[in-house]
Amino acid sequence: MKQHLILASKSPRRKELLKLITPSFDVIASDVSEHLDEEVSPHETVSTLSERKAKAIAQKYVDSFVIGADTVVCFQGEILGKPHTPKHAKEILNLLSGRKHQVFTGVTIIHNNINETFFVETSVTFRSLEKDEIDSYIETKEPFDKAGAYGIQGYGALFVEEVHGDYNSVVGLPVSRTYLVLKELGFHFNENK
Repeated sequence: MKQHLILASKSPRRKELLKLITPSFDVIASDVSEHLDEEVSPHETVSTLSERKAKAIAQKYVDSFVIGADTVVCFQGEILGKPHTPKHAKEILNLLSGRKHQVFTGVTIIHNNINETFFVETSVTFRSLEKDEIDSYIETKEPFDKAGAYGIQGYGALFVEEVHGDYNSVVGLPVSRTYLVLKELGFHFNENK
């Protein structure tokens, strides 16, 4: 019997990464609040939000495998959100320039009321950025829907000096770990091609 896999995210980057695991899945974005009542650590944030997203869809599709994910960028323990103005994007990029920061991605996979949640931490180092490079990058509009004001898979790659950990996790989905957890939960990849 063909199994049903759902990605509970509207991120085009996560969709592309999930295609590396299996070509057959549906995208049903969960419209849940990403607000957390108290200050929690970055790994708790992504774990809680990925679980919230997955649960919202899993309660409607009980027999399916549902994947929820959330990514945050942190500098010195502080979560840097998505910038909404050029000024804010510039502030974040200046902060990251020439420094190391952390990217946390949390993933929750739910199937038949079994819930597996994990997170991956990756360290990213930016080279020192020049003012005109930051200005040109902001003009591309790429920073505005990205945690930490950059997309490592886009023009933001020009700023990255080093990555320690899972590159795909920085993009939005740790492919290898997600594959292994799906396998552990009994997802049959060959039947879904």
